[in-house]
Amino acid sequence: MSVPEELRSVYRRQGYHLVGAHSAVKTCHWVRKSLNTRGEEHCYKQRFYGIPCHRCLQMTPSLGHCNQSCVFCWRATPEHLGVHWEQTRIPEHLADDPNTIVEGSLQAHRKAMSGFGGNPNVSKEMLSDAMNPVHAAISLEGEPTIYPHLGELVQAYYDHGYKSVFIVTNGLNPEALANLSTEPTQLYVSACAPDEETYARTCRPLIPDGWERLNETMELLRSFSCPTVLRHTLVPKLNIVNPAGYAKLAELSDATYLEPKAAKSVGYARQRFAYDEMAWHEDIRTFAEQLAAASGYSILDEQPQSSIVLLSKLKEPKKLY
Repeated sequence: MSVPEELRSVYRRQGYHLVGAHSAVKTCHWVRKSLNTRGEEHCYKQRFYGIPCHRCLQMTPSLGHCNQSCVFCWRATPEHLGVHWEQTRIPEHLADDPNTIVEGSLQAHRKAMSGFGGNPNVSKEMLSDAMNPVHAAISLEGEPTIYPHLGELVQAYYDHGYKSVFIVTNGLNPEALANLSTEPTQLYVSACAPDEETYARTCRPLIPDGWERLNETMELLRSFSCPTVLRHTLVPKLNIVNPAGYAKLAELSDATYLEPKAAKSVGYARQRFAYDEMAWHEDIRTFAEQLAAASGYSILDEQPQSSIVLLSKLKEPKKLY
């Protein structure tokens, strides 16, 4: 088992449904909101890209595994729990089969959804749809490229009838991205610093050449046929600086979209920055305007409830549904 019981216990208490040796599913806040409001409230993925929020499955194939320890990350780490495990690697001989993960994640998702059956605010039709997700977000926790069969996992979701699959990566494994056997529907890279010094302070890499690897991934993004996104997760007085530096990353990657978004003081991130130290939407909007001026990208949309702004060189985002 690559995930110690101490960590598994923490995540069970936090509402994660564990799948196999190193995967997990958790019902997103916005899935619950969408069901409770009969679709009136939903996440930015529905607003920007047309993905039906209540039909999204959020999962990770790399629970507890990452090669960064970002200031704003909510995950539990060895120093929090007082136990050690190998964070930066899942040995191939310990890696679960992609089809087993997909089937287990659906089972876990349906178990989480079943609790909505007694809620009078939730329509039976929407709940039935929610039981059969069409979108998989490989983004819940950890770094997905540490799972050695990521491309095969994407393909397994497609093979099981999913219409779209997003991957969110920190970009520190460019070789894994270069060798993906199947591309996701959309690829996110968390580019959370405009320069090496800010990167070291913000993302706190667990490997020595993180900034170089991130920049290698920036160049690699040009080779992808799917839309690509630079996600800027932002904290005041930490990394909301130097919009021209972020613009250089946009130029290097030629990313389809830029998404500056406020980091939230939740989970274990609360030990590193407080609620009153978070960015608010007006902060993100102001930064997005500065980024637009520096990069040549235009602001297309925003969702204040999620403190996120969408920029692109396209006239409008590509709707996936």
